[in-house]
Amino acid sequence: MTKFEKTTSLTRRSVLLGSGALVVSIGAGVTLETVLSISQAYAQGTKPPLTPDQLSSYIAVNADGRVAAYFGKMDMGHGLHVAIAQIVAEELDVPFKSVRVFMADTATSVNQGGASGSTGIQLGGKQMRMAAAEARRVLIEMAAGALSTPADKLVVNDGIVSAADDQTKRVSYAQLIGGQYFNVQLDWNKEYGNALYAPGKAQPKKPSEHKIVGQPIKREDIAPKVFCQEDFVTDIKVPDMMHGRMIRPQVAGAVPVKVDDSAIKDIPGARVVWDKGFLGVVADKEWDAIQAAEKLKVEWSLQPPPFPEQASLHDIIRKAPVRKRMVELQNGDVDAAFKTAAKVIEADYEWPFQSHASMGPACSLVEIRDGNVTCWSATQKSHFVQNGLAATLQVPVEKVHVIFKPGPGSYGRNDADDCAMDAGVLAKAVGRPVRLQYMRDQGTGWDPKGPASTHSAKAGLNAAGEVIAYEFTSKAFSRVDVDTNGGKPPDTLAGQTLGVALKSGDGFGVPAESYAIANKRLAWETIAPLLDRASPLRTSHLRDPVGPQIHFASESFIDELAAAVNADPIEFRLRYVKEPRDIAVIKAAAQKANWETRPSPRRDQTGSKVSGRGIAYAQRNGTRVAVIAEVDIDRSTGKIWARKFTVAHDCGQIINPDGLVKCIEGNIVQGVSRALWEEVTFDRNTVTSIDWITYPILDITETPGQVDVVLINHPEIAPSGAGEPSIRPVAAAIGNAIFDATGVRIRRVPFSPERVKAAFS
Repeated sequence: MTKFEKTTSLTRRSVLLGSGALVVSIGAGVTLETVLSISQAYAQGTKPPLTPDQLSSYIAVNADGRVAAYFGKMDMGHGLHVAIAQIVAEELDVPFKSVRVFMADTATSVNQGGASGSTGIQLGGKQMRMAAAEARRVLIEMAAGALSTPADKLVVNDGIVSAADDQTKRVSYAQLIGGQYFNVQLDWNKEYGNALYAPGKAQPKKPSEHKIVGQPIKREDIAPKVFCQEDFVTDIKVPDMMHGRMIRPQVAGAVPVKVDDSAIKDIPGARVVWDKGFLGVVADKEWDAIQAAEKLKVEWSLQPPPFPEQASLHDIIRKAPVRKRMVELQNGDVDAAFKTAAKVIEADYEWPFQSHASMGPACSLVEIRDGNVTCWSATQKSHFVQNGLAATLQVPVEKVHVIFKPGPGSYGRNDADDCAMDAGVLAKAVGRPVRLQYMRDQGTGWDPKGPASTHSAKAGLNAAGEVIAYEFTSKAFSRVDVDTNGGKPPDTLAGQTLGVALKSGDGFGVPAESYAIANKRLAWETIAPLLDRASPLRTSHLRDPVGPQIHFASESFIDELAAAVNADPIEFRLRYVKEPRDIAVIKAAAQKANWETRPSPRRDQTGSKVSGRGIAYAQRNGTRVAVIAEVDIDRSTGKIWARKFTVAHDCGQIINPDGLVKCIEGNIVQGVSRALWEEVTFDRNTVTSIDWITYPILDITETPGQVDVVLINHPEIAPSGAGEPSIRPVAAAIGNAIFDATGVRIRRVPFSPERVKAAFS
């Protein structure tokens, strides 16, 4: 029993008797039994089923008045729980510190989609706002009966309901329902995941009434994390637990044909779990499991090298048969417009495979007892892991309980879901709980990758230098070769190594902007994976899935067009951007950065050390962001320091400006890392970037010296996402700054010293 499930010492009858309640909210005299029945219609001692149409699935009030908010998403490092608590506290009229958010435990929350698409506030917060508003409405109705006062004559302050004209007539939320459960049905739209929406009868507050929403409340969970006062997923232990390690082939696609466990006989408790392509070991001690994995003798099937030479990757993408093509936007007659153009400009851009490269490899613990499965995981999507484990272990989904615990980071589909499934298979095989932790080389080498891509851009200009035709096409590996979560065995390494039928998906994207060009076509094409089963180059979601690469290409090309007509990059953009909010972020960034109006590149620098500025802008699911990068470049070494960024950010209503600024700063740092350093390397057999040496990321000495953020708040507009949009323009802003400084256009990421130096030569 949790502290939010303790029963109150106050009975419904004693609360109402103590208040002298004899009148319902409309003021008509009734019996005590009638008042009691009204209250009992709203509250009960046993919890209703955990379904999206029940108010109790989202909100509970403890006996002492504290509020529990059950949230079917989770925080991957932004402090999302603070903003959700602000929303709930605001709608309930309780102090912020009285709200505690419980995230992504499948036993206490419904499936709201997990961490996905920067929808934590945009969609998850929307639902929590409606639930809290409905809870307040219900509590006021209950108080109306208890206080013999019409509901519209009541006010609420800090969880105390009182008569507006007589503050002595008062009753607390705790007295009304504390320790019991709401018995209120919501109008659920029958959707699960991000789209889930279940409002009640209540309307939320107007933004002008907000007192808690919009405040820069700081997180209180940082110190406990730093000082090891809070468990991470790696810290979880249960009695009788074994430790597991997985064994992967040196040639991707190979499967074990012979396993000789004689070499591990001397390791206490060591056991092999082998089923088709699935191969792992367990032992009572973690070091013993590591030793067993290293010593086990395995004969692998003869597998032809599945991958090409890395140098040919982007040529292979260009020449590969198209599996799916999608034209997302087309207006005017693009082909005809190109025929009349006075000048046609074309450019191609390239983006590599990238790894999540989480700070630690995934860890998961699975315990199976009496047919019930419990999993501790740092997944972004615990409800989907629940589904995946049920399918993989062939048990009813209601028998699976997934508990989210913080891990080493994620931002997309990293290795956490695969680890949970592997741990489940090991635990089922050995009949004991198994804590599985991947090794560093597996975390970086075998996580799902962000897809490699090529991007072709083409524009037609008339004699006056105006853009009259524009075409942009991405061709790439799919962003959903494996799905965004581990909810189905075909999308996990466990399922694929166990031989389930494959189901590769197709998806990519197009630039998100508001350039008004009369004849415009935006399209994407996907190709088949290099290896279809259990591949270390299988592709899925990485933070802002495919956004950075698409906008690296599209916003670099817009800069190329500006240079072609000798125009200032911002002035050129403003000729074509038409949406007012987009114009506003571009102008706000320019003003904050003291942007000097002139064409690029600069013509006033000599010597080996030069500097430049560049801008890029993008939309993402309602959010608008403009980023200006200022970089210093050493021509002699090719080293780039992205020393300053100015970010103008509009995500509608701002819930917590302090958390939002830190979220944007984190996006910038990771965006710089992906632009300057990150690239998966591979040979003909497998991935070779397996640690921080072979897969370098931005280190602390290379982080920007300054990030200035301009927040544009629109309380009248529903909040949109912030977890990903500001990473989207970073690579393009840096690339445009490199061009401004040097006059050299680099059309391939990362801007590593070697590539930059080669471009200068």
